[in-house]
Amino acid sequence: MSKLRIAVLYGGTSAEHEVSVVSARSVLAAIDRDKYDVLPIAITKGGEWLLPDRAPDQLKAPQGALPEVGGGNAVVLREGGQVLAPGRSDTGSVDLVFILLHGPGGEDGTVQGLLETLSVPYVGAGVAASALGMDKSLQKPVFQNAGIPVTPWTTLTYAAYERDPQATLRRARDTMGFPCFTKPANLGSSVGVSKCETATELQRGMEKAFEYDRTILVEKAIDGRELECAVLGNDEPEASVVGEVVPAHEFYDYEAKYLIEGSELTIPARIPEQIADRIRRYAVQAFQAIGCAGMARVDFFLRGDEIFLNEINTIPGFTPISMYPKLWEESGIPYAKLIDRLIELALERHRP
Repeated sequence: MSKLRIAVLYGGTSAEHEVSVVSARSVLAAIDRDKYDVLPIAITKGGEWLLPDRAPDQLKAPQGALPEVGGGNAVVLREGGQVLAPGRSDTGSVDLVFILLHGPGGEDGTVQGLLETLSVPYVGAGVAASALGMDKSLQKPVFQNAGIPVTPWTTLTYAAYERDPQATLRRARDTMGFPCFTKPANLGSSVGVSKCETATELQRGMEKAFEYDRTILVEKAIDGRELECAVLGNDEPEASVVGEVVPAHEFYDYEAKYLIEGSELTIPARIPEQIADRIRRYAVQAFQAIGCAGMARVDFFLRGDEIFLNEINTIPGFTPISMYPKLWEESGIPYAKLIDRLIELALERHRP
């Protein structure tokens, strides 16, 4: 029986490029080479698609940084999964694409739409679910309408801020109060996120978030515990055990996630079973509310016995410290088997 040919797609043009490279490094190290013929395809920060010269585990980065995609041969993906790259013999065609792109240009439905157009199966959510899963300003009303409690928020646009900065600032301050968080609507990994205690910090946080997106959120800060739950499946999704993040910083920002030690992951979270059951139920509800498929990680806050859904991630991190694979390992599915299951779900979803 011939092996399935899997393209692992990573890198990308978003501010989460380096996290994607580390996710790909982990998946390529764990994937079963007896079952799959693997073809890494990298996207540079400038948007060029490459068959890379060096695998993700060979990429180096300065102290205190993560690696980014280097050079390689330009590659084109065509109808039915045909791969073309002048000067390279390891092309042919692929049966499926394992997308490990985080953020805009990969997690937001754009690459998913391209692959749909080319009739190439891929791991994870489809176009609509990816778009909703990426845009926090769109997903929150959907979750609210599904009866899931969400973190209180207001949405701001750069056009309104440019027209009248002070009025926009007042609206955010009066609606959310302090402390609050500012964040881009279409990014993950805590990129561009700020905690604000004063009007000056709020304005600074808004301007920082607007550097990454024309739409941002201002959210009420919840003084509670940060909990996460992984979901796996298509039409009948299942939820993992619940895990807790205890960040090294005041909140779980990019540096605390990827660049320094000290953040702690407690799996399973030390919470009452009835709370864990509610979180698992909300996680599956959120997954189904946006029409997700394959995988997602759903993040919550817990204050007393109050649960608030923070956001959903349709392509969660697969780095060695990422919650998604760790939660499933604790739930009985080790890393390599999780990759197998995601590939099976992708083939099932794209089967005629």
